[in-house]
Amino acid sequence: MRQYVLGLLVALSGFEGCTSALAQSAAPTVLLAASPKKVGVGAEGLQRIDQLLQEYTADSRVPGAIALIARDGKIVYRKAFGYADMAAKSPLPPDAIVRIASQTKAITSVGVMLLYDEGKFQLDDPISKYLPAFRNPKVLATFNPKDSTYTTVPARSEVTIRQLLTHTSGIGYPIIGSPEAQAIYAKAHIPSGIGSMGGTLATAMEALGSLPLLHQPGERFTYGLSVDVLGRLIEVLSGQPLDQYLRARIFEPLAMRDTYFYLPAAQQARLVPLYTEDATHRTVPMPAAGMLGLRPDYPNTTGTYFSGGAGLSSTIDDYAVFLQMLLNGGTYNGYRLLKPSTVALMTQNQIGDVNQDLNKFGLGFSITTPRGAAQTGQSVGTYEWGGIFGTTYWVDPKEKLIVLLYTQKYPNTTTPDLVPRFKKLVYEALAKQKAPSK
Repeated sequence: MRQYVLGLLVALSGFEGCTSALAQSAAPTVLLAASPKKVGVGAEGLQRIDQLLQEYTADSRVPGAIALIARDGKIVYRKAFGYADMAAKSPLPPDAIVRIASQTKAITSVGVMLLYDEGKFQLDDPISKYLPAFRNPKVLATFNPKDSTYTTVPARSEVTIRQLLTHTSGIGYPIIGSPEAQAIYAKAHIPSGIGSMGGTLATAMEALGSLPLLHQPGERFTYGLSVDVLGRLIEVLSGQPLDQYLRARIFEPLAMRDTYFYLPAAQQARLVPLYTEDATHRTVPMPAAGMLGLRPDYPNTTGTYFSGGAGLSSTIDDYAVFLQMLLNGGTYNGYRLLKPSTVALMTQNQIGDVNQDLNKFGLGFSITTPRGAAQTGQSVGTYEWGGIFGTTYWVDPKEKLIVLLYTQKYPNTTTPDLVPRFKKLVYEALAKQKAPSK
């Protein structure tokens, strides 16, 4: 098992077993372990995070938890608590592979914006310019829940790539979406992308294009399959399957060696089990038949469906590198993925007066507003998202901070306050500057 405190540097350097001398010579934008004090993080505050995560794992509200905090490119906290496998009582390692589900969306969004930087499209191009199945969209007018029949009206405009990136397209979700979306997509056999293995993105998105939108394009925020559509756009514009494109353009340049749609045999033992709750809210293993229409072992299968919205599994270390690249303005370890102006575009409000709860939405991320900051303590302009199985992340540019917290449990009614409490403790750990002496 690789030691990831220096393992991130190992991956970046391309050598197994790097030396501390090499660590010292690395660029400052590369994630490296450092003393919390050097970057203004209090050790006592980090100890309170230890206590919080020990509390939630000790009484099995979550089977295990992994957290990583980096400030100014320095990893000041990287720990795992609890179990990977509760029955075997095997400790959860910090480099465990987990299902990141909707954290896939940010990676696919970056993949799209790489093509934007190359001039392959404009943000306000209609998606039908590249995926003709979405031409002349219709909007749901009436719906009969008894037999799932419906009527439509013509959309006032075509769905744009910007609207797909911001979830304002009107496309919803199967299984976890509105009752109307669930019924209409089920009848058309549209996969959710969460653990979908058979079929292809091309076939599914072709079918989705003929179905009604849930509202007029741009009218409101509706979480759904928009980023899966963008995954298909990548395939069309690049001429590559989505998995090959992401590997060549993002994972290999960033040395994200543990991020896959379907894990190679050599990595499958590192995937932690998925947990759920029984009728008494006790944490128990997810049944083999699963829920949400998925098998919990789906990352350890061989599949043909590459969901741009939910398909990836990864480690907290790989995703931290991805986030640090964004915080660096699109560059990591001397390799530029995105233009700084493109990162700025992605991480600012792109939905105008439309709201996403208390916040706004950029091109792939929720963007913290003053109202949102008042609730969470995060800085205005923080960008974030997470995954349905209990993973979350955020990047706070003002504080030069990236933070990730991973668990593997769904649903999880016993920990609704875990993330808010964790956020509070992270910001309390940021040391205050002493006032200058007079």
